Amino acid sequence: MSKHKPIVPRLGPRESLPKAESEGESHGQFFSAAGIRETIESLAIAFVLAFLFRTFEAEAFVIPTGSMAPTLMGRHKDLNCPMCGYRYQLGSSEEVDADGAPIVQRDSLGRPVVAEVRSGTCPMCRYTADLRDTNDFRSYPRSYNGDRILVDKLAYDFTEPKRWDVVVFHYPNDATTNYIKRMVGLPGETVRIQNGDIWTRRDEGKPFEIERKRPDKLLAMLQPVFDNDYMPEIAKHGWPARWEADRAHGPNTWQTEGYTTFSIDGRTSGEQWLRYHHMLPTVAEWEAVKLGQSPTKPSPQLIKDFVAFDTSRGGGHQPAPTVGTHWVGDLALECAAEVQSDTGVLALELRKGGRHFQCHIDVATGRATLSISGADAADFRPTALTAVRGKGRHELRLSNCDNELLLWVDGSAVQFDKATRYAALGNTTPKDDDLEPVGIGSSGAAVLISHVRIRRDIYYIAVKWPASDVPMRDVREGYVDFELAKDKFLMLGDNSANSQDSRLWAADPSHPHAKGLWPPPNELYWVDRDLLIGKAMFIYWPHSWYYAPVVDLPLWPNFARMRLVR
Repeated sequence: MSKHKPIVPRLGPRESLPKAESEGESHGQFFSAAGIRETIESLAIAFVLAFLFRTFEAEAFVIPTGSMAPTLMGRHKDLNCPMCGYRYQLGSSEEVDADGAPIVQRDSLGRPVVAEVRSGTCPMCRYTADLRDTNDFRSYPRSYNGDRILVDKLAYDFTEPKRWDVVVFHYPNDATTNYIKRMVGLPGETVRIQNGDIWTRRDEGKPFEIERKRPDKLLAMLQPVFDNDYMPEIAKHGWPARWEADRAHGPNTWQTEGYTTFSIDGRTSGEQWLRYHHMLPTVAEWEAVKLGQSPTKPSPQLIKDFVAFDTSRGGGHQPAPTVGTHWVGDLALECAAEVQSDTGVLALELRKGGRHFQCHIDVATGRATLSISGADAADFRPTALTAVRGKGRHELRLSNCDNELLLWVDGSAVQFDKATRYAALGNTTPKDDDLEPVGIGSSGAAVLISHVRIRRDIYYIAVKWPASDVPMRDVREGYVDFELAKDKFLMLGDNSANSQDSRLWAADPSHPHAKGLWPPPNELYWVDRDLLIGKAMFIYWPHSWYYAPVVDLPLWPNFARMRLVR
């Protein structure tokens, strides 16, 4: 785990002030007393307004580390994978100290060496690129500063903090240091982290209930698993496609077109399925391909909590940069579906712990029906009318996160006739079906599928200080609990594998929070209300490209990442 660096307050980009008109120009004077006075007054007013804005309403901060990646980027590198073309971010905060100065180390001979990130692993094709190898990159990739954000400092003066808010606060063990995390626990709750999810209860003796994210929050927090538009170089050497027609139950007429597009004519009776297999090339297999050798036949793996941002450090808590540690069953499927017939049924499926979560859309009527396999879920059949009616192209998304099914059509969440939440089903351990976790099916519908993407929910790792001798390992019980008194909040980072957050703060008995308590607490995991600075609002300056798309211009803004913080 990298050492957490403080969030450094920064003023926004300076803007040039308009030149004051000189009242003495008519007399041939370059300066005049009135003009100088007006300029001084304008500057004074500008400084006062900036001070008031900074003090009472909003303030700009820069993100130093990757504890909130990929929601907010700390110091990082932007890499284009040389084997599939996918652009991903790689943490590089270990290259500089808290003041941004390069870290100089000593090699075995005592010579000074500037600290450098040596490799990064692509989340799509899992190719581990050597950043020092000129065969991968023409020069050592540049490190960029972290995102610059605006923080609303009045947000919690008028409204109560909400779960899933991204919050800037004073670190409880050092109030001069600012941290930024996501608020997951509220006053009066006992918060449980279990199976990657957040559970809470307010009354002892009552069962814990899972905390679900609003659709907009969920979309902001989903992390990439695989985007089928990025064809890896290894596929040209015999590596099988991850999406394949399911022929285990008879003939299947799904056709693959150019690896990234799939079609079916709808003429064969019965459901025909296209299924995803999470097949990941290893470092050794990539090396074999680079030497001209054929890769070995792979076996499907479980989807795990891999984070590309952390692979500069060997994967954070992970044993190897191309392997995750914890199985993740909360998934989302996204695709573009061009329906080419007026009848039939288009189906989307997500599996978790052996359960099948499906959405069937009747293209004749547009009616969507959700279902869950198992006799204990036979009554779960929410329905809704959608725009998928007859021929046409639509963007579809189905998610199964936090014990809730959600469907989006053309970017809008679909409202069903009854709740799409479901009770715990005991599907918290992987089964054989989880090696084929995602599927797209057709029954009598002619359809063309493209732009297929799989994403996963954040997996919160259940650890608590004092931790075992192996950092970031799940506790033996499989869960950890945090009790929150009045005006206490629990904060976690989105990059759970590499975040110094509430789970791991060691207590200082001399800290004001510990005074008056006996025996002194051996842990301090909460944030007091009076330590809250404000709510993160907007990424106003992600980082500058050092070139423009057409002409070579310095400090070209990365407009794509300018957005509201969710």
